[in-house]
Amino acid sequence: MKRGPLGFVFQVYMACQSMLIVLIGAIPEYHIEQGDHSNYEELIKHVTFTEDVNSIVTEWFLLKQQAYKVSLAGSLFFAGVLVGNVFFGPLSDKIGRKPVFLTALFFEVVFGYATAFAPSYEVFALSRLLVGLMNGGMSLVCFVLTQEYVGKAYWAMTGTLTNMTFAVGIALFGALGYYIRPWRTLATAANSPGVLFFLLCVTLPESPRWLYSRGYTEKAEEVLQYIAVRNGNSNAAAKVKLRMCPGSVRTGNQGNNGPGFLDLFTHTVLRRRTVMLMYVWYSCSLVYYGLTMNASEDSGNRYFSVAMYGLVELPAYPLCIYFINKQWAGRRKTMASFLGLAGLSCLCTMLVPVNAGALFNATSLALLGKLLVSAAFNIVYVYTTELYPTTIRNAGLGVCSMSCRVGGILAPFVPSMRDLHTSMPFMVFCLSGISAGCLGLLLPETLNKPVTETLDELSSSAYHRIVETEEENI
Repeated sequence: MKRGPLGFVFQVYMACQSMLIVLIGAIPEYHIEQGDHSNYEELIKHVTFTEDVNSIVTEWFLLKQQAYKVSLAGSLFFAGVLVGNVFFGPLSDKIGRKPVFLTALFFEVVFGYATAFAPSYEVFALSRLLVGLMNGGMSLVCFVLTQEYVGKAYWAMTGTLTNMTFAVGIALFGALGYYIRPWRTLATAANSPGVLFFLLCVTLPESPRWLYSRGYTEKAEEVLQYIAVRNGNSNAAAKVKLRMCPGSVRTGNQGNNGPGFLDLFTHTVLRRRTVMLMYVWYSCSLVYYGLTMNASEDSGNRYFSVAMYGLVELPAYPLCIYFINKQWAGRRKTMASFLGLAGLSCLCTMLVPVNAGALFNATSLALLGKLLVSAAFNIVYVYTTELYPTTIRNAGLGVCSMSCRVGGILAPFVPSMRDLHTSMPFMVFCLSGISAGCLGLLLPETLNKPVTETLDELSSSAYHRIVETEEENI
């Protein structure tokens, strides 16, 4: 589909929103002159910023006892992301991918401008919470929608390209921040592409897989014919004919009833997969952010650091594309291997001195671990998409992403375990990565397996016979 790249480029916008607080919340160097510091109002009168930085810190003097508000704004964003993951995922399974995606995108743009023009910190913090709420749900729906526009044979490639573009977006945001220093102008510039993306996405069709799974066979055929024509394949468009999906949930009620959030934990097969995937997602997040926080501080400027934060992930994605499509590796083994190696990198980071050598030192091992866990993160997105049926795919991704955010929230508290023993933080990251890798090996392989559309297909013995037959023929 010729508009497929739109889904990839859209990740740049979401990356800018996710990383926004890093630059607009920058804390510059400052000096406090001697004087009456009896209260905060008197204190800020004696503050002199010695670095040319324009941020929310310099505008609202978020220093000393008010410094926590910068971190709070970042936490509110990710809290919103967590809630958005849980709310929008099941909603898009119920009413469709496109309406949920467009609604969330529209309000994220609106709240993004509220961030840029916030008259006070309180309004700013509320806007970040609401942007996170929309961003959390929209990112999942966008990922699933991009996957469902193409055949399963391309899911690994589209999923990898989507995540790779997000990493590129982080690097581009660092460059944008370098050239646009005033924080309000930077927030406006980072948010404005959302308007263009919204206008372009209005004409996108609904997911044909969702339509088919809900019993709208004719509409699914129309979408597939439209995609074929847009791809320049008019002959294939005329041949598109679908059979009624077994177990589809339309049944004369406009398709609003069907599997929901609770089925993830009440359905026998889904419950096992969901619990395992939640821990894998949690561990990916914990190890990723843990390595980020424990890596040696960069001596360069903050804009370069933001760019490197994204660029260091790029080598992981070609590795993913290569390994997960190999029969001897597949999704399951590759994901487990990357997680296990990331855990071992944490262990080695603890054992190797910081100045052990030009290449082999704690910093390089930490960056290697970050690369490895980035690869695992990428695979778990693709793998989770393939493990859930279409009718409940977004709900499953939402729950898994929720556990991912919990890992990110807890990661900053792990370094405090140094009070018990200096090796404790890295032992936690090590054990988390290795245990998640081992648990991931208990999940089924999805490479070259048929995609389930409904819960009936997932449970039916006929479906499992198809899988077994395919395994025998490979």
